[in-house]
Amino acid sequence: MIIAKKIRLFPTSEQEILFRKSAGVARWAYNYFLGEQDRCYKEYLANNKEGKSYINEGEVRKRINNELKPTTHTWLKEVGSNVMKQAVKDADNAFKKYFKGLAEKPVFKKKNKDSMSFYVNYESLVRKNHGFHGEKIGYVKTAEQLPKLPKGQKYSNPRISFDGKYWYLSVGYEVSEKKEECSGVSLGIDLGVKSLAVCSDGKVYKNINKSKEVKRLKKKLKREQRSSSRMLLENTASYYKDNRGYNHPVWKKPLRECRNFQKQQKAIKLVNRRINGIRTKYLHQVTSEIVKTKPSRIVMEDLNVTGMMKNRHLSKVISEQKLYEFKRQVLYKSALRGIPVVEADRWFPSSKECSCCGNIKHNLKLKDRVYKCEVCGLVIDRDLNASINLSEYNLAHNQKQD
Repeated sequence: MIIAKKIRLFPTSEQEILFRKSAGVARWAYNYFLGEQDRCYKEYLANNKEGKSYINEGEVRKRINNELKPTTHTWLKEVGSNVMKQAVKDADNAFKKYFKGLAEKPVFKKKNKDSMSFYVNYESLVRKNHGFHGEKIGYVKTAEQLPKLPKGQKYSNPRISFDGKYWYLSVGYEVSEKKEECSGVSLGIDLGVKSLAVCSDGKVYKNINKSKEVKRLKKKLKREQRSSSRMLLENTASYYKDNRGYNHPVWKKPLRECRNFQKQQKAIKLVNRRINGIRTKYLHQVTSEIVKTKPSRIVMEDLNVTGMMKNRHLSKVISEQKLYEFKRQVLYKSALRGIPVVEADRWFPSSKECSCCGNIKHNLKLKDRVYKCEVCGLVIDRDLNASINLSEYNLAHNQKQD
């Protein structure tokens, strides 16, 4: 299987300028393809649906290389040619996912909101001592060595990105699965909001968002955002209404000239970066600890996170838990060790079913945190009861089918 590795970079001032130029070219090429696609589709509708409704990404790249690059867009020559090429392919892939119903319609990237990233040619990427050598980039120092690959093998999809503070290189490489001796225990995991995860062996992993440090950072984030809103209010001269009746502010001067506002936006990004780093690190610690127990299999619920986010009372808390990221990490870490992961049916009553006698309590509510069975008298924590039922999911499911 292919796994990814993210390594921090230490570029020089000249290399950092080149990185920013490359990220700008990638953003421009992505937006250019979206604009050409919109123009092509409008012409298709104007001609009574005659002709083609979708433009080929090869045509767009040829137009850029033959018409724009030699004349008006000579600044494209300052970066590697594969930066523009891959950005157009990314936009084309985004549209294809949208047509298949796998993602939403792609939108234009904005300079100050979207993160900066660009593609590095995998053929010219060479591993060096304490760094690497890239196309038109030269030698770049890294915080750690790039993974060593067998002879003839190349890194897949290498990209350089900026998170608001540091530059990183992410590369993919192929590794072989290592099957380890399992303990023979089926481990059920119940994900939730009160606690991140409750395992069937009794292990409870707390909600990191309730920790003192995260609460402090969230208060700081509120202060920084309030200060940013105050700056916008002071810069507002008046409002005007559009055709649909929405109010739009009229700025006294453009936001790009408001240096203090730009500094404030950077401060907000850094606080968000810190909070996200704490959450992601905690997920890696929890998932690694779970997988290292070497269970014979792991059973989790097939959660409808998109549907859960529609609950306006719990949407913010659910998004902070990063449940999908937890599931993704468990899947790939288990696959590396040869541990099968089973997803229980979405309608399996793991919380309502008694783990002792199998009775189903239909009137169980979300506020009932302790499960009390009316048949056998079992009194147990609600989440622990659900995790035990998940650990026995296949056995119970087969018995019901028989």
